[in-house]
Amino acid sequence: MITTYNLKSCGDILVIVLAPNADKQQVTTNGQVTRIQDRDTKKTTGFNIVGLGKQLNITLQNGRIFLNKDQITIVNNVIREAGFNDVLVAEASKLVIGRVKSITAHPDSDHLSVTSTAVSDEKVLQIVSGSPNMREGIKVVVAQPGTMMPSGALIWDGALRGVPSSGMIVSGRELQLVGAPDKPGALILPESFGEIGEPFNFDKAKSLYKDGLVDTEY
Repeated sequence: MITTYNLKSCGDILVIVLAPNADKQQVTTNGQVTRIQDRDTKKTTGFNIVGLGKQLNITLQNGRIFLNKDQITIVNNVIREAGFNDVLVAEASKLVIGRVKSITAHPDSDHLSVTSTAVSDEKVLQIVSGSPNMREGIKVVVAQPGTMMPSGALIWDGALRGVPSSGMIVSGRELQLVGAPDKPGALILPESFGEIGEPFNFDKAKSLYKDGLVDTEY
């Protein structure tokens, strides 16, 4: 069973990303479904499914897409009929509201900060950030590992200049919000925007810059 996935399309090819690509991949195609696995661990890292737009009753265009539970059921049926046992299960968005609890200087950079950022009452992530407006106590948007950004880019665990970083604190520009400044800098949310751990609400965020609710001078 698989509970973490991202969906994007390239024409009428549904691309399902489950994990970072392995160094050694095993690719198996049965009919319209291609499964990608880690050759050593046999862990499934993704699927490509051709010609699914009509079955899902949507027009697949390049970029990130979202499916409802009924559409995910269709995808699972197609995967099973192709002879694969993996099952996709819908889960909440990994792009959430967070709180920067503390900041320390990066040991090998004069422009990076190492933050401890809460994404729930129980979960605190170490995230390295280069945002010039970073400071303790701010409410931010966090792309946890496994998040697909609006651009289609995927966020995984990594390291910046030798320091592990679990996800990313994102900017309004990276979220493609209307009016966001075209420069680096974390989107600092108003305190009233939502609770820590809640999925980021794009509809609610549409007016943030238009109404002057966030600072763009930094």
